[in-house]
Amino acid sequence: MAFWQLISGEYPPQPGGVSDYSQLVARGLASAGENVQVWASAFRDVRFEDRDIPVHRLSDNFGVKSLRALSRKLNEEGRLLVQYVPHAFGAKATNIAFCLWLFSQRNKLPIDVMFHEVALGFERGQRLRHKMLAATNLLMALFVARAARRVFVAIPAWAETLRPMLPATTPIAWLPVFSNIAVEAKDRDPAARRRRYAAEDVPLLGHFGTYETPVGDLLAKTLPRLLQSNCDSRLLLLGRHGKVFRDRIGGVRPDLLDRIYAPGGMEASELSRLISLCDVMVQPYPDGITSRHTSAMAAFAHGRPVVTTTGRLTEPLWLENEAAALAPVGRTDLLSTMTCELLADESKRHRIATAGERLYKERFDLKHTISALRSC
Repeated sequence: MAFWQLISGEYPPQPGGVSDYSQLVARGLASAGENVQVWASAFRDVRFEDRDIPVHRLSDNFGVKSLRALSRKLNEEGRLLVQYVPHAFGAKATNIAFCLWLFSQRNKLPIDVMFHEVALGFERGQRLRHKMLAATNLLMALFVARAARRVFVAIPAWAETLRPMLPATTPIAWLPVFSNIAVEAKDRDPAARRRRYAAEDVPLLGHFGTYETPVGDLLAKTLPRLLQSNCDSRLLLLGRHGKVFRDRIGGVRPDLLDRIYAPGGMEASELSRLISLCDVMVQPYPDGITSRHTSAMAAFAHGRPVVTTTGRLTEPLWLENEAAALAPVGRTDLLSTMTCELLADESKRHRIATAGERLYKERFDLKHTISALRSC
């Protein structure tokens, strides 16, 4: 049995994909018989904590006091597992002090780092402030990566960014993310639940996400067109900001509001049941579908057919496994056409859903993450 000390800038009840991911990893390690404790940012509501996993809240969110406390209290006999994304550690995504501190610990205990993101990217026409932030993020990533015994990345593109920063002897492993919504097996009357949103013969589309920029901007262009093309369909906006996004669509297309439902925040079990009701999940991303999109992973884990986009970060496995209906980013017309085709072809929906669920179980399930972490 190993002793794991998990550091994350986000942890429940704080919302967010990295937050949920960190908790599920901690629970997965504990279920495998490992000893786990968590170090996380302070949060205004910490009444809920894991019963079996100690969670230490850092009062100044990885500031000077936090780093001093970590230096005193970390068990040097254990392993350190860092869930890294630059904006999660405060200081407006410029917490160089934390990265330097982590680098200083490299000879005291073994450090594994999971890079959910590496840095804000450089783009043509970018404001000077954003260029400076991108450069700072890369410097932070250099210290974090050099502190690590093992580096894990959510998508292969991050490995390409990090490899030049590291000695050849430091391994980099692709560790795709898993769904943060467990599949709820029991639903006493799914037909009655579905009738709240659509009649039996009416297509029910779904989207699960946070609706934040830039995904929200893409959805605002895509979903109204999709509803207009599928005149009888209904749309479920799943996720805690769905109601705000529904109002955004209504401000431009009030004629569509009676066909759009946004249940709002809910327990994971209820969210699971609603995902399972959808005939097709529409999950476009501005950078294309990748192995770091937990919202898409939820659809695949639930065996739902997915329509999504391909972009500069999309991995080949999506096309190779025919795990989703894929349209290039920017082709909202093709995305709509593909969705219509799926709604009209039950056998094709079943084929894509089966391929996506199989790929999820083979490559993305939580058990693969836990196995990789415990491998040495």
